[in-house]
Amino acid sequence: MNSPSASFAAAHPIITLRGANALSPFRLDKLLSLLKVAYPGIRSVECAFIHFVETARELSVHEHSVLEKLLTYGGSSVPSGEGEFFLVIPRIGTISPWASKATDIAHNCGLTAIKRIERGTVFYLDFDGTLDGGARAAVQRAIHDPMTETVRSALVGADELFVTQPPQPLSLVPVTREGKAALVRANTEMGLALSVDEIDYLFDYFHRIARDPSDVELMMFAQANSEHCRHKIFNASWTIDGAAQDKTLFGMIRNTEALSPRGTIVAYSDNSSIMQGAEIERFFPDVDGTFAFHRDETHILMKVETHNHPTAIAPWPGAATGAGGEIRDEGATGIGSKPKAGLTGFSVSNLNIPDHRQPWETDYGKPSRIASALQIMIDGPLGGAAFNNEFGRVNLTGYFRTYEQHDRSVVRGYHKPIMIAGGLGNISATHTHKRPLVAGTLLIQIGGPGMRIGLGGGAASSMTSGTNSEALDFDSVQRANAEMERRCQEVIDACWAMRDANPILSIHDVGAGGLSNALPELAHGGGAGARFDLRAVHSEEPGMSPKEIWSNESQERYVIAIAPVSLDLFKQFCERERCPFAVLGVATNEQQLVVADPLFANNAVDLDMEVLLGTTDMTSRCMRGGLPSKTSMSISTALLANSRSATTSCCSFVATPRTANGHLSRSQNCLNNARDAGAIAITYRSCDSLLQISLGDIPGSSECTARKSKRAPAPPPCASSGNAFESPPAPTS
Repeated sequence: MNSPSASFAAAHPIITLRGANALSPFRLDKLLSLLKVAYPGIRSVECAFIHFVETARELSVHEHSVLEKLLTYGGSSVPSGEGEFFLVIPRIGTISPWASKATDIAHNCGLTAIKRIERGTVFYLDFDGTLDGGARAAVQRAIHDPMTETVRSALVGADELFVTQPPQPLSLVPVTREGKAALVRANTEMGLALSVDEIDYLFDYFHRIARDPSDVELMMFAQANSEHCRHKIFNASWTIDGAAQDKTLFGMIRNTEALSPRGTIVAYSDNSSIMQGAEIERFFPDVDGTFAFHRDETHILMKVETHNHPTAIAPWPGAATGAGGEIRDEGATGIGSKPKAGLTGFSVSNLNIPDHRQPWETDYGKPSRIASALQIMIDGPLGGAAFNNEFGRVNLTGYFRTYEQHDRSVVRGYHKPIMIAGGLGNISATHTHKRPLVAGTLLIQIGGPGMRIGLGGGAASSMTSGTNSEALDFDSVQRANAEMERRCQEVIDACWAMRDANPILSIHDVGAGGLSNALPELAHGGGAGARFDLRAVHSEEPGMSPKEIWSNESQERYVIAIAPVSLDLFKQFCERERCPFAVLGVATNEQQLVVADPLFANNAVDLDMEVLLGTTDMTSRCMRGGLPSKTSMSISTALLANSRSATTSCCSFVATPRTANGHLSRSQNCLNNARDAGAIAITYRSCDSLLQISLGDIPGSSECTARKSKRAPAPPPCASSGNAFESPPAPTS
């Protein structure tokens, strides 16, 4: 079925309102330094915010006055407007997190006629001579992030932000006509990262049922079976120097818990692990809304995951959504739980700081769309801390490493960075395991709308950095809205606070693969099939195709299973917290996944659950051992190099808490020894007990430091599991 090709502009003229200076004098000076590197003739730069408002009708005088007051913030000074004009706006086809928040605030202030408020930044550059093509491109790179922003040379260019497209139909991959070659081509064009075995597997299945797969089905299969989701390399069998290894990488990790399972409640089977806690006093509201202390056996959540690919291409939003995804994993453990304290960490290649190049650092190039190690370490920690802060979870600890190793003609290092997000939380002992789902169970999405962003991130994260196409790397950029995630968590909190009457039967966060991964996982985990209505999914952009609706990785979403009888209560919780929700489908007895599209009167997905989730590509890997070549140097040179290495520097900047939420007992930054940064910090588990969190090189040393501190209790001698310790109450003096 063909769809209309026309696009639709805004029904009413876009309102343009200028704002104050966008950057402080300090940041403006830094920007000017960067611009002079791009083009030495630049003398000065000014920049200011500018707002674009789309409305459903013409605003009244009063409404316009309220709008102007809402968009008057920051300083009172405005740029002179002298110099060449550059307009930086959100990437065309996307909606910025700022826009979502600003539009929501406007609606809460009674401005219901406003459809969307977007913000751009106007730059005025004064320079000698003229900017040729190369210099202009360098200047534009200095003032915007191409992964999330667009540059225009006139204000009218902002009108593109509000152009919408008609709904697009699904596409079929012509396997019945072209055979396996059609799947091979789709694998490359769509960035699916399918292995040869997986292509053979899909070809055999669709050849057997004699139909062509839809692009929705292929994208969903690729995300659900990506390395990011299935950990095929970690589950692979290894042969090293001709000798078969008796354990997989995951087997080695799990071996620790297998040999010493004491205190383990849940491991390797849910969104977070759970270890034995204790009976404590928890402070939360009763069913009638009255806050009170409740004696409850409460276990401890632990989770650490990585968010490498998004951080490599867009460090701030990549690290922010990494932290946000880990928070959602904690909240979506069991049948609902409470995130409490977080951590972030970064491993990158050599920093190559301008005017501070170290003797061991070399410049060997990188893909243009991959951020430099220095840029990752400037923006990444800020993005991770910003999300934790906006969500309201303290970020207690972290680490930072650089590494490169020259091995003959190969330079090994963290060229694809590691961004670690982790944390601790609380969960009631009665809520640690998900419930089975019976036919008719409602399958619900809560959180923000879907957008054309973060598409194919699961597969992209599973590829070698720089091997995906540039356009597909752009597609996998994500955006963060911590305030929306906070609303979702408040709904979850309201559910688990009902204790035995908790309406949640099962819950998962929406991460890699979007709904195409989360909803099948929700149904399959409950032993059921499912049928969904594609058009029931909240979508901000009407022109999205079924593939984009089903597989986009818009953040701050969860999927939840509840009984039909609980719908009214659940709706009350969502409306109270202003948390969007939608019933997307129901569980079925048949082990079939069906995603119906009533708009185009077809099924975007119609697959056997076992085909989607029942197979894993059991990879085999062979490698030769041996150490890399050594570099000869004197002891004094080695000591000097070690003292100047970023690894031995103070890492407090990755973990400086920026949240005052009552959960912080002591930060790692209270330690006097900078080398202990990242080693130990303490959060409140309840009003009368503490929980210590450790991440670093020398936790034993950190224990000694903690014992000397008057601001935190000493760890007990034998109540440890990994690096999380149960602590006695804080001292009263």
